Parts: sequence; C-alpha cells; structure tokens
Amino acid sequence: MAVTGGRPRPPWVFRAVVAVLRPLMRLVTRPRWRGAENLPDGPFIIVANHISVFDPFTLIHFLVDHDVWPAVLAKDSLWRYPVVGWVVRQVRAVPVHRGSAGARGALAGAETAIAAGYAVLIFPEGTTTQDPDIWPMRAKTGAARLALRTGAAVVPIAQWGAHEVIPVSGKGFRPFPRTPSDVVAGPPVDLSDLVERADDPAAWEEATTRMMARITAQLAGIRGEAPPAVPFVGQPLPPR
Repeated sequence: MAVTGGRPRPPWVFRAVVAVLRPLMRLVTRPRWRGAENLPDGPFIIVANHISVFDPFTLIHFLVDHDVWPAVLAKDSLWRYPVVGWVVRQVRAVPVHRGSAGARGALAGAETAIAAGYAVLIFPEGTTTQDPDIWPMRAKTGAARLALRTGAAVVPIAQWGAHEVIPVSGKGFRPFPRTPSDVVAGPPVDLSDLVERADDPAAWEEATTRMMARITAQLAGIRGEAPPAVPFVGQPLPPR
C-alpha cells in the first residue's frame, strides 16, 4: 500500500465519498475548527466525545480537510443506518460489537490499522452520551488499552453542534439553517509514564481519565460552561 505524508494513501472509494459529501457538509454546517497543528504525521489515535450519530461526519470532515483519512472504530449499530452504514464501510470503519466477546476483536483490528500507518478514530464512551446536558460520560478503556499497547500518540478532540443536525436521540434531521460545527483538537495526551504498564487495568483507567478530562476541558472551552465535577455514568449496554 502506498504511503504518502507518513500515512497510507486513502482508498479511492473513501476519496470519492468525501468528494460527494464535503460540499453537502458545507451546506448543512458552518465549520469552526481549531487545533489542526496538533495532528501529528504518521499513525496516531484520535479520541473524541460523541453527541450524535451525525458527529462522525463533522469530525471526519475536519480530519480529511487536514489530510488525515482515519480508520474509524465505531459501534456496530451504525452499520444499520441506510446512509451512515454505507459511509462507515467506505472509511475502513472497524465495527465494535458492544456487550459481546466480539468487542475485543475491534482492538486487534485497530492495532493492525496503526501498524499499517493509519490514524485511528475512537469514541471512548462507546455510544452517544446519555448525560442530560450532553457532557462526556464515563468512558470505556478500549482507547487507553490501544494507546498503551501501541505507544501511538493520542490526540483529544472535542466537538459541538452535530446534535443540532441530528439530536442525541438519533431521531429527526434538521439540515437548515446551517449549524456551526465546532471541532477542537488538543495537544497529545501525555501517557508516557503508563506505557510500561500496558497490561495493568489501573493504568487503563488512569489513561482513560486523562483522555476524557482533556476532551471535557476542550468542550467546556467551546461551550463557555463549566462541566459536571463527576462524569455521568451511562446505563450498561445490553448484551448481544
């Protein structure tokens, strides 16, 4: 596979999908992006808050406009949406079968993607937030485990606005008027002191806490509001 600029060249299908969707995204959203200088060359891990089934589009819009064509770690239910499902297949998304043994396979797929040179996008909460005020919830440790196993840099991204196009509930679609799309990438999260403890669940928890604290602080800056002192704990996902 050809590698350019430290990462593999995106497949033509991915580029074609972006060519079609980019002008549509600009009709529906009004980008307000910051922090692109924090996106490193080569493979890395992107962790972001999850507020809507629409926010993978806004986040990928930000990334590809800065020449990052990620592999996406996403909940398998996205594959059932008529449009979203088709798109996630084209962007090399790795399905996470939540609440099942198959969820572990997604980490192996993500490790393979990083080894091949890709940036990998993960929503650590595992689903759209259940917090009543749309703040990030308590997250799962998958992204931390991936980071500690691979040593890849972890870039925290906070985003806001996608829930105005499709609500957190996933019901309804409001393409107009154009919605401001805030996406803010921060400097990589320092996990250097935890890398030697890649098999330690306590290290996974600490790394997850650091990632989510950074995402939440960046989101607070976007919203101009104080986040809750303790992250909301979502309801367990039903087994599959």
